[in-house]
Amino acid sequence: MGRIINTESTGKKRNQLMRTSAEILRRLSQKQNVDDDVKDMIAMLVYCLREINAGIDQSAAAWEKRDYWMKAEEFRQRWFWVSEISDELETMLRNEEWQQLPKLLVKLLPKFSEIKVTKLTRNPTLWKGCYHRLLQEQHE
Repeated sequence: MGRIINTESTGKKRNQLMRTSAEILRRLSQKQNVDDDVKDMIAMLVYCLREINAGIDQSAAAWEKRDYWMKAEEFRQRWFWVSEISDELETMLRNEEWQQLPKLLVKLLPKFSEIKVTKLTRNPTLWKGCYHRLLQEQHE
């Protein structure tokens, strides 16, 4: 019996979410005004960053399981920014503080500088309705 290899690993999922986020940032940089599409894209960024953050502890736990405590802690520190920026974006969205958007985008862009987006592969329907869904979470 052979080894079972998980093809849907946390790292692979994180890379996909980072790519999605990078494409959204590219599209956002081309927008002039805050419209419904921009709100949906920012909400999708919040969801991507939340999911990345959820996978961080899972990945770190795998290192800890092998007694690589330092490596796990370094990993957590390297990804600490995810929850922080996710919260800031969500607060900006909920309070409609659009003047904060450029500052937050400038903060986010360096985190995605290694991802080269030469072709946009994510379909805009991916983030349609995300803004409304995010606002609904508050009432649940």
